[in-house]
Amino acid sequence: MRFAIMLLILCTAISCKEKSVVEESTAEFIPYTPKIEGPALVVLGTLQDAGSPHIACKKECCKNLFDTPDATRKVVSLGLVFDGKTYLFEATPDISTQVKLLQRMASSEKELPDGIFLTHAHIGHYTGLMYFGREATNADKIPVYTMPRMKEYLETNGPWSQLVDLQNITLRELSHREKVELSSQVEVVPFLVPHRDEYSETVGYIIEAFGNKIVFIPDIDKWEKWERSIVEIIEEVDYAFLDATFYSGEEINTRDISEIPHPFIIESIALFDSLPASEKKKIHFIHFNHTNPVLDTSTTASKKVIEKGYRLARYGQIINL
Repeated sequence: MRFAIMLLILCTAISCKEKSVVEESTAEFIPYTPKIEGPALVVLGTLQDAGSPHIACKKECCKNLFDTPDATRKVVSLGLVFDGKTYLFEATPDISTQVKLLQRMASSEKELPDGIFLTHAHIGHYTGLMYFGREATNADKIPVYTMPRMKEYLETNGPWSQLVDLQNITLRELSHREKVELSSQVEVVPFLVPHRDEYSETVGYIIEAFGNKIVFIPDIDKWEKWERSIVEIIEEVDYAFLDATFYSGEEINTRDISEIPHPFIIESIALFDSLPASEKKKIHFIHFNHTNPVLDTSTTASKKVIEKGYRLARYGQIINL
């Protein structure tokens, strides 16, 4: 009886426009996968490339996670579900569990996504492609959407080139600000952003689906380095998933922060401070480094972000479109 009551409460709680398989107050994993009835966007991961716990980390932020992993800590990715199809934004090292979660939520008969959109060639954003190779699923022509330099990188460097040669993946070239129509009601528009582009360009995406507009920028250098106004973009969209790798510079004491010039959360909050509450609530910070205190919902940093009217993206979060 107690279990039935708890299940009823949970089902009621997830019926709203924006919901999650994770309790916002505790961030504990709930062993229940809600079914998506219509088109939706799903947060499949929120972490910076190397995940959490971070390799070789001796700090308190990772100490207990090596012995007791947190099932909600996945590398940054969004999923898109509509008309029986599923799409991924980013191919992360956690792609196996992310694809399975999306497939279950969508009640899809297909185990693999209908397409994958990549932002750039840093390890957390494309290396999951390896699981489509002959050592794993030996997939058949999974469409992978990339910008020109990223496409060339995958075509000319192993082991990625083998995926192309064996037709495990099919590369589809994107162009800056040119839309890709996935259906009559869904289109995706890539746009270039400044970042460390050692092997490829870096892009964000505008996803327009069923009358909703979402911007996804998981990686970017400081906002002032970009020729576009992030404030104006926020005004144009319904949801904004924005780079929040670090809360502040204080959390990094082993690296030269100038080499990883992401916008700090405290900088973004200062920039967005004059926005009305209706605009602030669009903003979902994402792509958290393992050191970022907002990963723990009980911290002062996490509470401050929420009190200011912003949101922190959480694994399993669902936005019905």
